[in-house]
Amino acid sequence: MTGVEAFVRFAVAEEDAGVTAGRAIAVTGATGFVGRYVVRELLSRGHRVKALVRDRAKADAVLPADVELVTGDVFSGSSVRSLMDGCWGVVNTIGIRREVPPDVTFSRLHVDAMRILLRSASDAGARRWVQVSVIGARPNAPTAYWRTKYEGERLLRASGLEWTILRPSMIHGPDGEFMQMVKGWALGRSAPHFFIPYFTRVEFTPGFPPKPPKFVSARVAPVAVEDVAKAAGESFERETAIGEVYPLSGPEEMDWPTMLGHVRDALPLANPKMRIIGLPGVMGLVVAMKAKVLGLSNALPFGPDEPRMAMEDSTASTAKVSAHLGLIPRPFFETVSEYAGRI
Repeated sequence: MTGVEAFVRFAVAEEDAGVTAGRAIAVTGATGFVGRYVVRELLSRGHRVKALVRDRAKADAVLPADVELVTGDVFSGSSVRSLMDGCWGVVNTIGIRREVPPDVTFSRLHVDAMRILLRSASDAGARRWVQVSVIGARPNAPTAYWRTKYEGERLLRASGLEWTILRPSMIHGPDGEFMQMVKGWALGRSAPHFFIPYFTRVEFTPGFPPKPPKFVSARVAPVAVEDVAKAAGESFERETAIGEVYPLSGPEEMDWPTMLGHVRDALPLANPKMRIIGLPGVMGLVVAMKAKVLGLSNALPFGPDEPRMAMEDSTASTAKVSAHLGLIPRPFFETVSEYAGRI
């Protein structure tokens, strides 16, 4: 083998192994909770990061100075083309938990935006795509949130790009919306002020004579936002991640009262006697649907999809992501205790 042949084979081997440091990666949803951590993770790995942002002032406040900002909207063709120009990879973190029609809907942000982004990425010659989806995504899911997330995944699979899909369970971190909400409850600053709520599901025990139904908490395994970001970064650097779907969860399973109780007890100034009370998820669904019909959705801290999702378990095995990406998820209890003072 000549020296030139050896060099060429080495270069090809590096490419096949996913050695990607220094390449440009576009991030959508970059100023959001997950997006901010993804941006920092990619920069720490030596990538050049381009971010599509609507609010330049917010971006300057929450993103590192060395991010290349493209100001515009995901539905603006020129903005998306500018974002994708010169990018080898894309991380899409766009996601909403509640709809605010007519512009902010699950279908528009999870599906229509995906079509635009995929088309522009392909036109620009991008190769790799990492999609941040959700653990409940499936075609016949009971919520529009899960169904549209799955539809976005389906579009990606058919795009011709080399893709990786991440499906995290509940994502936690000090600056996340969920932790901020729990803090408001635990300190009595947010409704219902006198207790910390969660939604339960109804379970029936077969047999005769019939037994009263039980109101049961779902099981959750919250995943740290840093681990979601690390999984995104690792996906670009490992060929084994191409064409794979990775459930992401934390290493500990628990019910909602256990999770909420730990957050409450870890928070400075929180009332340790603040009760944690389960509310029937079906009741929450009915209330949210009535509020939506009456145009009062903003009066509630949840929409119709959230009670449904809270009634379903959100757990997964960590074996695949550990084997493929080398990710050992951070423990929930220890991690929350470390950052509780920053919530």
